[in-house]
Amino acid sequence: MAETKNILSEEKEGILYLTVNRESKLNALNFDTLEEIRNIFNEVVDNKEIKGVIITGSGEKSFIAGADISEIAELNELNARKFAENGQEVFSLIENCHKPVIAVINGFALGGGCELAMACHMRVAVANAKFGQPEVNLGIIPGYGGTQRLTFLIGRGKANELMMTGDMIGAEEAKRLGLVNHILATKEEAIAQAEDILKKIMTKAPLAIGMIVDCVNSVYNREENGYQTEANSFARCVKSGDYKEGTSAFLEKRKPIFKGE
Repeated sequence: MAETKNILSEEKEGILYLTVNRESKLNALNFDTLEEIRNIFNEVVDNKEIKGVIITGSGEKSFIAGADISEIAELNELNARKFAENGQEVFSLIENCHKPVIAVINGFALGGGCELAMACHMRVAVANAKFGQPEVNLGIIPGYGGTQRLTFLIGRGKANELMMTGDMIGAEEAKRLGLVNHILATKEEAIAQAEDILKKIMTKAPLAIGMIVDCVNSVYNREENGYQTEANSFARCVKSGDYKEGTSAFLEKRKPIFKGE
């Protein structure tokens, strides 16, 4: 990984651990941190040693408490559009990554932090997690894809309520709404749960995992026929060596050894 100032990174047994490390700022996302995330995920795509990613925030109080308000306060109409588009581009890299990305959410996941968590493929929360899109309190709206992903994840009515009121919800309600996959008592347990999920996924065919990402994301793309994407992706899988290995292993009653080829 490239050298970073605001993100701690460690690769272990095929899992890349990323920790947003601005604890004194409740891990708020500033321009530099977003660019570091962009650069990291551009590297993840081509790094064959990395099979999955876990993202969390430093400390116990906050996953990511939002975008950096000091930077938002300096925006004007011209650069505000670029500000939003830049964040959307970075989070799209996460959402479209062919390697599974899990957010481990401790404490506050607000504004841009909630948006980053929603861009991940799955979310594991600590019991003290709080979610929200409170941008209306600043006279703005979510700009990093939050209006879209929150609506897709929890439905129009509840998404409107949360974004219009700026209210926060706890981990239990987030799980009930479908925003969270699992809740654990501590951050250590939440990371262990994310590791267990990734290790199970890492035993499957990597190309098929990537195709699932494409197909699931196509559900939310109005310009794409998701059924056709599924059929095309299925055909690409059948062309692969992983398909031959998987079917052969099944018939031979042995565990498959996938190579992502």
